[in-house]
Amino acid sequence: MKNKINLYLIEYAINSLLRQKLKNGFILVIFTLLISLLASIFFISNSIKYELNSTLKSLPEITIQKLKSGRHYDINVDIIDEIINIAGVEDAIPRVWGYYYFENSGVNFSIIGIDEFENQYKDSLKRIIKENDFSKNSNEDFMIVGSGVKKILDENYYKEYFNFIKPNGSFKQVNIAGVFDSSLQLEANDTILLPLKTALEIFDMEENMATDIVVKVSNPEEILTIASKIKLLYPDSRVITNKDIEMSYQNIFDYKGGIFLALFIVSIFTFFIIVYDKVSGLSSEEKKEIGILKALGWKIEDVLKEKFYESFIISFIAYVIGILSAMSFVYIFQAPLLSNIFTGYSMLKTSFELPFVLDFTTLFLVFFLSVPIYIAATIIPSWRSATIETDKVLR
Repeated sequence: MKNKINLYLIEYAINSLLRQKLKNGFILVIFTLLISLLASIFFISNSIKYELNSTLKSLPEITIQKLKSGRHYDINVDIIDEIINIAGVEDAIPRVWGYYYFENSGVNFSIIGIDEFENQYKDSLKRIIKENDFSKNSNEDFMIVGSGVKKILDENYYKEYFNFIKPNGSFKQVNIAGVFDSSLQLEANDTILLPLKTALEIFDMEENMATDIVVKVSNPEEILTIASKIKLLYPDSRVITNKDIEMSYQNIFDYKGGIFLALFIVSIFTFFIIVYDKVSGLSSEEKKEIGILKALGWKIEDVLKEKFYESFIISFIAYVIGILSAMSFVYIFQAPLLSNIFTGYSMLKTSFELPFVLDFTTLFLVFFLSVPIYIAATIIPSWRSATIETDKVLR
């Protein structure tokens, strides 16, 4: 029965907290803000990591780009037959794609040329083509846009069509034939799908040219070997593996993570200032209260239990409110300002919604970085005072 929760101690702990409303309220607010900041940074980091990892899984194993004067240039599709003959190569697919700057909104769209009768390098493109039957559109001047693109076009009064400006300065009117959503925010956010012939015209490219060539490999263990063979065949090309892209993404994320680390250290440092203040000792009123309780017959165990309830109530309320506030800030309001630490401040991008990722490891980490530490910081000085003789404490 000794381990049974004492409701009278809990009631006394609540009343004790209410007697010092100003002090405990201030601690609760600061504690909640710190937990909310920590949790927000973790939530943003987890969401972007999830999105990047999902995007990386859809990337081709090998990408071949033509280089001229050290710059990316159009590549001739005639070399595909030679690439397919390399042992271990499952398929080689030319891609026509590029960026189109829309000055009215100051954003870049990603344009992809699609030939519905050719193999697609991504399953998501196969799904979009199937859902938006290209054969129904007899007119080649049409496009299927991502939901993020459609939102921007609507804001600029392009409801039914869009006028592309070609490299020679002339306009190309293209009708909006459909809108697609994707499980990947980065894909549905800024992508425009065009028939291959229309894309070639907008980019002013010849029919036998492509932006790059993607290579599918049967055995993932042979990616590096096949990449080196392609490099030997075409020494003037840049051969990029999916591992190279993954490392590039990770380097960018690690750089952004340095700013996150600085915020994390500041938050932890501020929290430990509060903890240090608690550990350094109780106020004279709190010491006197403990002495009176002992004089009334309270045991040291009872005093420590009551202080445990006090600290747990404050820290747990701060934790719950902080986590809920962080979730609302990140996933409902999309973390204004704070998300720019990772996504950048450039205006040359369409809006990006952070996907909801519930990571229990993060919740446990924030909990153990806050609640137990605060409880210990409260109980330790209380134990010191409770072990002193009652008459000394009262004097």
